[in-house]
Amino acid sequence: MIILKCSAQLQLLEGVLRRSLPLSLPVYGAVLNINRGNPAKFEVVVDSWPEFGAALARRSGEIPADDCYSNMQGVFYRDPGALRALLETPGCLRSDSAFYLFGPQDAVAAVSQSVAGAKGVEVEISDYYVYTHPDPSTIPEPRLEPGVRLGSLTPQHLDLLNSTWAYGGNARSRRYLGEVLRLFPHLCLQDEGGRPLSWVLTDPFGTGTHGYTLPEHRRRGHMRTLLALAARAAQARGYPAFGYTLVANRPMQLLQEGLGHQRLPGLCRFVLHNPSLGSAGL
Repeated sequence: MIILKCSAQLQLLEGVLRRSLPLSLPVYGAVLNINRGNPAKFEVVVDSWPEFGAALARRSGEIPADDCYSNMQGVFYRDPGALRALLETPGCLRSDSAFYLFGPQDAVAAVSQSVAGAKGVEVEISDYYVYTHPDPSTIPEPRLEPGVRLGSLTPQHLDLLNSTWAYGGNARSRRYLGEVLRLFPHLCLQDEGGRPLSWVLTDPFGTGTHGYTLPEHRRRGHMRTLLALAARAAQARGYPAFGYTLVANRPMQLLQEGLGHQRLPGLCRFVLHNPSLGSAGL
C-alpha cells in the first residue's frame, strides 16, 4: 500500500484516471480536488506505483469512528484481485469504524462484502445510477423566471440543508454539510427576499449532491435550471459533470436525461461498513 504524496505522482495519476473515465469518476474527481489545493485534505492510496491495479481516495488523518459522512472512500480498480489485496492490507481500512466504499464497477460490492465478512463486519448496500453529461456546453443557457435570482447559501442555512437532506438530520451530517458548503461550489435559487428555493451542492469527489427544491416551489423548473447551470459550471472548472441518482428516483432520472445526461451501464454500489455504528446517536 502506497500513499501518493508527490505532486508529480498525483498529476500523473490524474492523467491515467482521465483515460479510464467514466469508471474512474469517483477517484478522478477527488484527485482533481487534491491537485487544485486539496481543500478537504484527501489522499490517494494505491496497491503499487507507478503501475497500479487499484486506487482508493479518502480523507487523510483521523476520523471519528462513527462519522460515515466524512469517511467516504471512492475506489477504482483495473483488477478485482488488486482491489481485494489493497483493502486487505493492514492499515488500509479501519474495521472498527463506519465508512462507505463506493464505485461504479461491478466488483466493488462483492469485494467489499468479502473483506468485511472475513472480519465479521456487517454491511449495507445502496444502489445508484451514475449520470454524466458528455458536453455541457451543448445545454442551452437557462432563463430564470421573474422573481427568482441566483444566490448563495450561507452557514445560516445549515439547519435547512440538514433537515431536507435524505441522509441528514443529525449533528454529524450537519457538520459535513457545513464543510461541503464552505469548501466546494454550490448553486442556489432564491426569491426576491433572498430565501432559498432550490439548491445543488458539490462533494469532495466532485459529485453533484443534495439537490433539493422546497415542496411549495416544485414543478416550476428550478431543479432543471440548477442542473443545467451546475453541469456548465463543472465543465468550465475542468471537471466532469456527473452525479448519482437512486434507482427508485425516476423523476430525477428523467430530468437528467432530458438535459442530455447519459446513464452509465450498471450500478454504483455504496457499501456502508458497520451500519449500526454509523447510525448510533442519530
